[in-house]
Amino acid sequence: MTKGLPTTKKILDKLHNSADVVCREIKIVDINANVVFVQDITDFAIINEFILEPLLKVRKVEKGVFLPEFLMKEVLLGREVKMAEDITDAIDELLKGKVMLIIENVPQIILIDAAKFVVRAITEPPTSTVLQGPREGFNESIKNNISLIRRRLSTPDLVIKNKKLGRRTKTLVSIVYLESIVKKDTIKAIEKKLDSIDIDGVLDSNYIAQFLQLNPNSIFKQVGTTEKPDVAVAKMLEGRVAILVDGSPLVLTLPFLVFENFQSSEDYYTNHHHGTFVRWIRLIGVAFAIFLPGTFVALQLFHYGIVPIKFLVTIANTTQGLPFTPLIEMLFIILLFELLNEASLRMPKYLGMAMSIVGALILGDTAVSAGLISPPAVMIVALSSMTSFTVADLSNQISLLRLANIVLGAVFGLFGILLGIVWLISYMASLDSYGTPFLAPMVPYIKSDMQDFLNVRPRVEMVHNPISIPNKNKIRNAGSESVNNGKLDENENEKIGQRVKGKKVKSEKVNYVKNKKENEKGGK
Repeated sequence: MTKGLPTTKKILDKLHNSADVVCREIKIVDINANVVFVQDITDFAIINEFILEPLLKVRKVEKGVFLPEFLMKEVLLGREVKMAEDITDAIDELLKGKVMLIIENVPQIILIDAAKFVVRAITEPPTSTVLQGPREGFNESIKNNISLIRRRLSTPDLVIKNKKLGRRTKTLVSIVYLESIVKKDTIKAIEKKLDSIDIDGVLDSNYIAQFLQLNPNSIFKQVGTTEKPDVAVAKMLEGRVAILVDGSPLVLTLPFLVFENFQSSEDYYTNHHHGTFVRWIRLIGVAFAIFLPGTFVALQLFHYGIVPIKFLVTIANTTQGLPFTPLIEMLFIILLFELLNEASLRMPKYLGMAMSIVGALILGDTAVSAGLISPPAVMIVALSSMTSFTVADLSNQISLLRLANIVLGAVFGLFGILLGIVWLISYMASLDSYGTPFLAPMVPYIKSDMQDFLNVRPRVEMVHNPISIPNKNKIRNAGSESVNNGKLDENENEKIGQRVKGKKVKSEKVNYVKNKKENEKGGK
């Protein structure tokens, strides 16, 4: 290390002289300098061609010229060249892939971008496969993810705000939204939540998702997630905000509705009749997954009189001599299924099939043959477990709700199941996601938003943006003259914003004349 450069020594000491930090001594004319970089996260070809080689070719510097400014403007060829005066900030940039140029007797440090991180290729996300539609997926590089969004939104309205979260990781987090669509109150609320996060490290987007939830103790997730750029852009066009975290392929979206779990990107790329059909299938599947085991237990214990006689005889014959009550039997089978599911997820892929065969066929058949469990109960739990994955994003919540309904059915019968349904709907109706009711457009009922609820309407008929999502742009399809000439009905201009947080429920009426002018302006 060149003498007379105490800044270099101070930087290396702060980095504890780590083995991967390289310090290259050079001379610029007759002035000593050091080039410092972290070898594992920088591209040495860039350093050699665009930094070292141009610096070593400098033969003369005129007197009175500020050397760092001269080098930045006329010598260095890096992608991004800037100056830093604070050592702490310079070290933060060094650890993100920047190269330091430290010049003798110059307090400023020049930073040149030469970052090179190994990232996964852009491929189809394993959790969001489609038969039709784009197959690109986000990866762990936030720069790649922003480029995928920017390619689809070639508009100056696209705004990207960067923050660094994590005291030690200093993870880059980007807030991405469309300025002409998103409400300012939504942006302010999200930024306030992000600014309040004080954590030692952010390794994935799920770390900050828990902080962004307005009801962190709820079993329901209140932040949307997606690995597909087309889904993220579609949500942004409706007035949502996307949050990208460096190192995570999952992009967060806010505000969030519970019915987004039942939507898939493929619903919009196929025939709308088929999209409607599969959405109803998902809803029925979730209902089966949550309520079927509890209902079966309730019928066995309290309401066997309403069971068809042939099925009742089958149940009686198969449950005769079992050592467990219907409740214990059902909980035992669910425990077995959950253990098998967890084991299959954690085991290597080449052993997963063997585990499924051993667990589902041998263990299940042996348990039935031994008289520990009955075939009808196994069938009910198997059907419930299978249908829980029709909406994969809700599978964790479904497991908990299924257990709660089994206990309610065993204690109170079908009356307990009905009480559970009423409580569940009331609880979800009380949740709020940044000004958006969690159960919208059902609670409160918003007629115009039903066009993209469980019934998927043709694209040409989707004239309005969702009213349940706060946004400035009311018209999404101004070119459609087949539906109301692109105008809103007076009856549809009731925007019911409900926030139930121990406060009084408020109902806001939107002025029709004002909305009409905004819609015509938005349509232009």
